[in-house]
Amino acid sequence: MSKIVFITGATSGFGRAAATKFANEGWALVITGRREERLKTLADELSKLVPVHYQTMDVRDKNQVIAAVDALPEAFKNITCLINNAGLALAPEPSQSVDLDDWHTMIDTNVKGLVSVTHALLPTLIKVGNGTSIINVGSIAGSWPYPGSHVYGATKAFVKQFSYNLRCDLQGTGVRVTDLAPGIAETEFTLVRTKGDQAASDALYQGTRALEAQDIANTMFYVATLPDHININRMEVMPTDQAWSSFAIHRQ
Repeated sequence: MSKIVFITGATSGFGRAAATKFANEGWALVITGRREERLKTLADELSKLVPVHYQTMDVRDKNQVIAAVDALPEAFKNITCLINNAGLALAPEPSQSVDLDDWHTMIDTNVKGLVSVTHALLPTLIKVGNGTSIINVGSIAGSWPYPGSHVYGATKAFVKQFSYNLRCDLQGTGVRVTDLAPGIAETEFTLVRTKGDQAASDALYQGTRALEAQDIANTMFYVATLPDHININRMEVMPTDQAWSSFAIHRQ
């Protein structure tokens, strides 16, 4: 197997779409996530196309991450591309109304989880060398503030800067690093953020054409298959219907 992609958060959204895209293009898969039933279903589906190894794993638990990487079957060890996709947003209400546990969950997943997986796979990626890629799923929220983004946006700003800093450290190894920062996308993202409020999710996407998971999966594949000497440092992707707005001004 010459091309193997390791995807976190593969049970839904961008991660699931990425697994399908890479499998359709002939890449072997290592797919991970917290929901074993979904992982198994996806593995059963895509193993008809390519070799698939799945592992139930919560990126928040560094011991699970280390164990999952150490337990990779020999045929799946030489990872060509790491997609750090596992992440979430919670608590869209103002900071002063947020449960502290929600802040900690976002930090543990979006920051600590991402660095744990990256740290565990860096030796492998460096060994494989030229043409390997780390694709970190950031967000436009990492650059542009908005009400209710508080810790979520801050974690994605971390993803952006961590990606840049990795680029510096990995210079000369052949390992490429990209911060892929999507805008509004219609996935389970808002359902998770609102803890299952379907009406809120429907309202967010009503009357507009948001990005789809497949759009981001296609972008991931493009980044991962560029010639070895090309690195995209950061790619910000928004739907045509989304742009910036003016500064908010409070008036008495």
